[in-house]
Amino acid sequence: MHDASDGGAPVRRSLFLHAPLRRRPRAMLEQMLRLVDEDTPPDGPDGPVAVLERRLAGLLGKESALFFPSGTMAQQVALRVHADARGRRTFAAHPQSHLDVWEEQGYNAVHGLRFRRTGDPFELMTARDLAAIGEPLAAAVWELPQRDLGGLLPEWDDLCDQVALVRASGAAAHLDGARLWEAQTYYRRPLDQIAGLFDTVYVSLYKSLQGVRGAVLAADADTVRAAAVWRQRLGGGIADAWPLALAAMAGLDTLPPRMAAFRDHAIAIAAAVNADGAARVHPDPPQTPIFHVHLPAPRAAVERAGAAILAEQGVQLWGRVRSGPDPSRCSFEVTVGENAMDFTPDEVAALVRDLLARAGVTAGRAAT
Repeated sequence: MHDASDGGAPVRRSLFLHAPLRRRPRAMLEQMLRLVDEDTPPDGPDGPVAVLERRLAGLLGKESALFFPSGTMAQQVALRVHADARGRRTFAAHPQSHLDVWEEQGYNAVHGLRFRRTGDPFELMTARDLAAIGEPLAAAVWELPQRDLGGLLPEWDDLCDQVALVRASGAAAHLDGARLWEAQTYYRRPLDQIAGLFDTVYVSLYKSLQGVRGAVLAADADTVRAAAVWRQRLGGGIADAWPLALAAMAGLDTLPPRMAAFRDHAIAIAAAVNADGAARVHPDPPQTPIFHVHLPAPRAAVERAGAAILAEQGVQLWGRVRSGPDPSRCSFEVTVGENAMDFTPDEVAALVRDLLARAGVTAGRAAT
C-alpha cells in the first residue's frame, strides 16, 4: 500500500517532511499506545496534555505552558495578551511572518491588532529595521528559523541585541518557535537559553515533533492564565485533546536527539546539489535542516516534471513549488527528517538534474 499524491500517483519515497509515509494512522497509533497509562484519567492533572505542558515548560525554562489546538490560535492569543497588557495594538514582525502570510490576517479580523512589516522581505530582520519603527509596539515576533528564507537565523549576538532593543521600548518579545529544535542545531545552546530571550514562546507539536496537530504556548504564569481565557473564548479549550499530546510526546522522546544528524545530512545534500551545478541551494551551507533548492525553470514546468517523476519512480520531491519575482525561476523547500535520510546526497542531486531536464532546461542553461 502506498500513499497517494498528485492525482493518485503512489508515493514510495519522499523528500517532503510531512509526506504521509510515516504518518499513517496505524503507525502513529502504535507509537501513542506505547505511552498510554490505563490507570491515569486522560484529561486529569497527570494526563498526557498536562504532562506535555509541564515537560515543555521545563524544557523552555518557563513557569507555565498551555496546549492549543493550533499554532495560529496560540500565536494570535499571545499577541492579544501582550497588546491588552500594554494598551498598544501594533506588533512588528518580518514581512513573511506566518501570522500575516498564512492566517488570513486573523490578528486584525479577530483581535483588532495592526501588523508592522519590518525589514526586507528577502533578508533577515535586523536591529536597524526595528530601531526605525516610529511607533510604540505591543510586541515583536521572531521566527527561528525563518522558514521562507530557507531556514536562515540571525547570529546569536545579533538576536540578543534585537530583543534587548525591543524590550527597552516596553514591548514584549515573542518567539515563533514552530521549528525551534531545528534552530537549536545552529545555536547549539540549551532550549531554555534560547527561549529565555523571549516573554512568550510558541512551539508546534506536528512540525519538528511530527505529531498529529496542536501547539503549546509557554510563558510566565500570569500570561498563561490570561491566554487560557482567550483560548476558551476562541473555542480552543477542547476536551479529549490527549491523543494530540500523546503523538507529540512520542516525537519529543525520539526526534530532538536526531536533529544534529538531520542538519548534517542537509548540509551534505546541499553541497551535492550545488556541486552538480543544475540548481543552487540557499543558504549555502544550510544553517539548519531546512534549505531551499532554487531552479532555473518556471514553476508550471517544474510541477509537471515532478509529477512525471512521481508517476514513474514513486519519488515525491516537495510539498509545493514556490514561485518568485522572476517567472523563469522557482524553488522548493527541503526539510531533512526521517524521510530525507533515506536519500543519499548524490541521489538528490541526480533527481534535481533529471527534474530540470524534464522541465526543458539544458545543461548549459542550468549552469548559468
